[in-house]
This record gives sequence, C-alpha cells and structure tokens, in this order.
Amino acid sequence: MQTEPKSVLAVTSLELLGLDPLPPETNLSKLLRFPLGLLDSALLPIEQIAEIIRVNLAEILPVPEMPSCILGIYNWRGEMLWLVDLNHLVGYRLLSAGGTPVAIVVIVNEQAVGLVVSQVDDIELHDLQQMQKAVAGLFPPKLQPFVLGALPNGSTVLDMTAITQCPLWQVHQTGVS
Repeated sequence: MQTEPKSVLAVTSLELLGLDPLPPETNLSKLLRFPLGLLDSALLPIEQIAEIIRVNLAEILPVPEMPSCILGIYNWRGEMLWLVDLNHLVGYRLLSAGGTPVAIVVIVNEQAVGLVVSQVDDIELHDLQQMQKAVAGLFPPKLQPFVLGALPNGSTVLDMTAITQCPLWQVHQTGVS
C-alpha cells in the first residue's frame, strides 16, 4: 500500500507563513531558498512551484538505465512524478541517505518534475530586476547551464525552464510512458 506524500508547503498556503502581502507597486519577487551542495544555496522563483513534499526514498520506483541524477518516479496526487536529484544534476554530490529529503514540485510548460533537495530554508523577497545574468566562468561548468543569474548579495537564482528542459532529462523522459 502506497501512502500519499505529506505536503510540506503548497503554493496556496504561502500566506500562512506570515509573509505580508506585497504592495502592488513593488518589484519584489518571492523566491524559495534551499541548500545546494554542502556550503552553497540557491533560489527558485515560486511562481512555477506547485508544491513541496517530503519524499520517502523507499517509495521511489527506480527506472533502469537512467542517469544517476534521476532518482525514479513517485506517486504524486495519483500521477507519475519524475524525481531528479537537483544537487547531482548541477554537479554536486548525490543526496545522502540520511534525513528525509523534500521534492520541490515545479510545473513548466504543463510538465511536472520533482527537484529533490535535502531541505528548503525560507521564502525571500528580492528585486529580480537587479539580477546579473550568468556569465561563463562565474559558476561551476555543470551548474552554469541552469543559472538564471546572480543577485547583488551573491545569491544564485536557478532557471526552472533550463532544468526541466535539460537535454539529459529530455532524452530519458520520452522513453517511459
């Protein structure tokens, strides 16, 4: 018997976190911060995040002949959800077996993917108009294709479209129905 994943955060409940509504004239955007590797962290814009769920690693169905960054498929709301170890995809170490990781369920072009990370830290407000575009050499080579830009405080903002349309991911996604 498979249990439904426990939702940690749903987009509809972000206001419950105590964030004040933004005034309409503000340029601030909400971004989700999470650890990336052992010492770094990254941000994702929350507009395309559907939900954040705790992932029971024993309930992930591995799919043979997949790259090591693809953990397998998972039952999400009765649908098949591909889970990707985001740390490993962008060049960091595989997730450790300790702890209960979370999947940031993102939806890009009507395609849901679970980006698995060790935890989520916080929701922050940033002015994305101040973001500097990613330039070659500023980020590690495996991370570079997935970077949307860097904020003045040095925070890295990831590009969900680049992650979900990664050639490595696309090749294998079409092979399973």
